This record gives sequence, structure tokens and C-alpha cells, in this order.
Amino acid sequence: MAELMSSGIELMFAGMGIVFLFLGMLVGAINLMSSLVQRFFPEAPVMGVSPSVSSGIDKNVVAAITAAVHQYRREHK
Repeated sequence: MAELMSSGIELMFAGMGIVFLFLGMLVGAINLMSSLVQRFFPEAPVMGVSPSVSSGIDKNVVAAITAAVHQYRREHK
């Protein structure tokens, strides 16, 4: 019986070691791909719209949506 338990423990540690190695290789591959993408495809500077520019949405509509969301959150806590 002791031999069977030791075989089971050895198999458990071998399986856990394989999973640990695979996850470590996966993390390494993801980090490598991330650095390659950042190196060869850098983000272009974002030329966003400034908040002072009107987005074409009526202020009354924004106020109504804000009030509706506030009421919904108050009733569904």
C-alpha cells in the first residue's frame, strides 16, 4: 500500500511540475509577444477631441440620461 501511495505522490508532483512549467512558458510567450508588438507597432499619438468641443448631443438629453441612470442605481442597490 505504501508503494502505491508513493507512486501516486510522484505522479502528482510530476503533473504539478508539468503544469507549472507550461504556465511559466505561457507567461514568457505572452510577455515576448507583448514586447514585440510594442516594439514593431508602437501606438500612434492619440489626437482626441478636446472636452470643450461639442459632440453634437443636446445637453438636455445628457441630463435626462444621467437622471435615469441615477434613479436606476438608487432603486437597484
